[in-house]
Amino acid sequence: MNRTNFMLITADDMNWDAVGAFGCPTVGTTPNIDRLAAGGLRFNHGHVTIAVCQPSRSALMTGRYPHLSGGEGFYHLRHEGVPILPDILRGEGYDVGILGKVPHSTPYRSFQWDMALDQINLGQGRNPDAYYQHAKSFVQSAVDGDRPFFLMANSHDPHRPFYGNDKPEWYSELDPPAVPPSRTYDPEEVVIPEFLPDLPDVRLEIAEYYNSVRRCDDTVGRLLNVLDEAGVAENTLVMFLSDNGMAFPFAKTNCYLNSTRTPFLARWPAVIQAGRVDTEHFISGVDYLPTVLDAIGVDIPDGVNGKSRLPVLRGEKQDGCEQVFTQFHQTSGRRNYPMRCVQNTRFGYIFNPWSDGEREFRNESQNGRSWQAMKEAEANDSELAARNHLFSYRVLEEFYDFENDPNALNNLIEDPNYADEIQALRNALDEWMVETNDPALEAFRGRTSRQALDDLMDHLSDTIGKRANE
Repeated sequence: MNRTNFMLITADDMNWDAVGAFGCPTVGTTPNIDRLAAGGLRFNHGHVTIAVCQPSRSALMTGRYPHLSGGEGFYHLRHEGVPILPDILRGEGYDVGILGKVPHSTPYRSFQWDMALDQINLGQGRNPDAYYQHAKSFVQSAVDGDRPFFLMANSHDPHRPFYGNDKPEWYSELDPPAVPPSRTYDPEEVVIPEFLPDLPDVRLEIAEYYNSVRRCDDTVGRLLNVLDEAGVAENTLVMFLSDNGMAFPFAKTNCYLNSTRTPFLARWPAVIQAGRVDTEHFISGVDYLPTVLDAIGVDIPDGVNGKSRLPVLRGEKQDGCEQVFTQFHQTSGRRNYPMRCVQNTRFGYIFNPWSDGEREFRNESQNGRSWQAMKEAEANDSELAARNHLFSYRVLEEFYDFENDPNALNNLIEDPNYADEIQALRNALDEWMVETNDPALEAFRGRTSRQALDDLMDHLSDTIGKRANE
C-alpha cells in the first residue's frame, strides 16, 4: 500500500495546556500524547474553529466555517450538498471508519461509515482496549485488502462526568465496561488554571478532570500501537487535537484563548521531521480537510474556507497563516450566544453581540462543582463576584494581550494605549466577515446601535435558533 493513510484522534473537552508537551504544570498527565508530539510536529498556534463539540467536528469534516456549512449547532448540516471528507475519501478508494462521537462527527444523518462504533461499544467511550480492538480490526482489514484508510477515533474523555464523579454502573454493568485511568490525581497534586479561583471544590473537580485526561491519553497510546503493529505508522498521517477547551467557565463554548486553542499535533514519519515545534503558523479546524486532500493530490472542493497546511507539515514557510478567526453560535441547550474573534500571535479581539447587560449566559460548564463553588464564594469575594458577573453577562467587546495574559484576566478594550491594535483587529474581522458572508456583519458595523444587535438576535432565532429536529 503506497497511499497515505489517515488517523484523526480527538479528545472531548481537553484544554490545550492539559498536555505535557504543551507545558501542563500538573505532572504526568499525557505520556502517550507527549510521545506523539516527540515523533512529529507540535503547533503552538493550533485552534478549533468553534469551541463546542458537534460544530467543531463539522468544521473538521467540511473545511467550512459553521455559518457557511450550516453546522452552527447540535444538529446535522442545515445546508445540503456540502462535500464532507469521509465521502470524498471513499470516492478515492479509502476505507472510512469512526470510533466514538458518531452522531456528532457525521455531518449528514444519511452518511454511512464503513465502520461506525459508538459509546456502547467502547465502554461509554472510556475503555482504551475497546478502541484498540476495533481500530486494529479496521486497520488490518484495510491492509489485508491493500486499501488506504481514514480512521476518526474520538475519545469521550475528558468530558463530564469525570472519573471519580461518574456512574458506578459504567464499570460493572456495561459490556465492555468503562475502566479506570492508568493514573489518578489527588486534589493537592494539581495546578489550578489561572482563569479559575483556587477553591476546594474547584481543586477537586480539576483533579477529577485530570483523571479523565489521563484515560484519554491511555486511549491514544493504544491507538498508536495499532499502527505500529500493522506496520503502517511510517505512511500514516496522525493528527491529534481536542474539539474545544475544558468544560469549565471561561473555556468551552466561548472565544477565549482557552476556548479555541487546542493541542494540535501531527505525526507522519515519511514526511514530518520528528520533534518539530511550529511557533509561527496558525492552523485551524477548517484547515484539516484541505490538508488531507492536498496530501493525496485530490482537488479541494469549491467553497472550502480552510487552507492546506501541507507546506508547514513539510517544514516550509507558508504565507497567510498569521491569524485565526473563531466563532460561537449556539449551546447544546439551543441558546444563541453569537461571538466572533480574531487572534494573532499576541492579541485577540472578541465581539459579543448577544451581550446587552440583561441576557444571561448559560452553558454546560456551569453544571459542575466549580461554578457552584464560585457562586457560593462570591458573597465574600468582590473580585470573584465581578468575574462571575462578567462570565454571566459579558460585554460587547473584549480585547486581550493573549501573549502576556493568556487567561484573559484584563480586558484592554478601553485602554487608549492599545487603540491602534484594537482597530487593526476590528478591521481584520470586518474584512473576514465580508469575505465569508457572515450574518453578523451588519450587527458588527452597527455595534453602537442596540437595534442592530437585537436584529441579529431576532434573525438567529428565526434561523438556527429554532432547529430542533434532531
